[in-house]
Amino acid sequence: MSVQLFFCLTTLFLLAGIGTPIAYSIILSAIVYLAIAGQDIALAGEQILQGLYESFILLAVPLFIAAANIMNAGTISERLLAFCVAAVGRFRGGLGHVNVVSSLIFSGMSGSAVADAAGIGKIVIDMMTKSRHYTPGYAAAITAASATIGPIIPPSIPMVLYALVSNSSIGYLFLGGILPGLVMGVVLMGMNTWLSARRGFALEEPVPLRELPGHAVNAFPALLMPAILLYGIYGGVTTPTEAAAVAAAYALLLAGLFYRALSFRALYRIFVESARSSAAVGLVIGGALILNYIVASENIPNMLAGALVGLDVSPLAFLLSVNVLLLLLGCVLDATTIILVIIPLFLPTCRELGIDLVHFGVVAVVNCMIGLITPPYGILLFVINAVTGISLREIIGEIWAFLAVLIFALLLLILVPEIVLFLPRLLGYDG
Repeated sequence: MSVQLFFCLTTLFLLAGIGTPIAYSIILSAIVYLAIAGQDIALAGEQILQGLYESFILLAVPLFIAAANIMNAGTISERLLAFCVAAVGRFRGGLGHVNVVSSLIFSGMSGSAVADAAGIGKIVIDMMTKSRHYTPGYAAAITAASATIGPIIPPSIPMVLYALVSNSSIGYLFLGGILPGLVMGVVLMGMNTWLSARRGFALEEPVPLRELPGHAVNAFPALLMPAILLYGIYGGVTTPTEAAAVAAAYALLLAGLFYRALSFRALYRIFVESARSSAAVGLVIGGALILNYIVASENIPNMLAGALVGLDVSPLAFLLSVNVLLLLLGCVLDATTIILVIIPLFLPTCRELGIDLVHFGVVAVVNCMIGLITPPYGILLFVINAVTGISLREIIGEIWAFLAVLIFALLLLILVPEIVLFLPRLLGYDG
């Protein structure tokens, strides 16, 4: 390890350890590296600008964030929930199933776990606690767990970032996330059913089946968004970035004109909040672009690939080892940092070992999403604590069962790559 890299990493861990935001920690540690290496510090700005100008796909990130915020601000979330309650609320653990199914549907609109948890998730938690059939901790835990599906089923902001660092096709990554997202939903609903039966949760009053078509028609325009996105991308009508613009425009038309649930004041707040969220992501991306330059200058990915190939590591053993590492890192780092800084280190090894990058990308994103609910620093736990006031102790006490089944789903995706690759190959992917 070179002297400049040692001081760079020391600065990074020191700043992060004292609570400095990770974006600032990365940028400052990169400047330390450049200064010690005798390189022009202006190179940091050059790397950021060059990386942003060459990455047209990054425009999709603020557009998906805006679409999610618009969906949360209108009455769209309530209409979707009414449909979910009518469809699955009649079963044991009904509102828990509603929670998971609403996340499956909403994930096709937002691409953000935080947007899912803070928006539609808060509404479901209120419904579950008001029914008095569920403890606040249980309602919050299943909400956090189901929100992890948000970035798996397309659209997905983390997959956009993975495509940026791996040069993989966003279209095939989106397709590859559909079945894994459904698998996650199934295992969460299975655990909810088991816990509901074990704890004797009371049944909800079922919505008459004759009312289901009415709820479906009411929610149908919102349910169309995932279909519009997927047709636009895979029908060759739009690029993924243009599809993000279509999603934001459709959400705006739906909330503002069709449902008439959006005022100009609310729209202004949405744009301000979307700009803040986009800026926060942008800072991490900027820091990662500089750090990736440093990593490439030190030749770390190729050294790592050569060392692992020399050890004759099997692809499965490599995948399992990397995922254990990512699970551990997910306890202390956010998903954006892991995808932009850590995952690029392993991509050359994946190519050397013949591991499909779409499979690896989807598995890595699922892993990062599990990190969002992993104590002690799972960000979704803090988000739900902030928007509902339910104590972290209660949420963490209930999260372990759902965390266990999500890790089981992750293991299944690693061992059976066809779950990820079936749909991409069906539509022409030759990986």
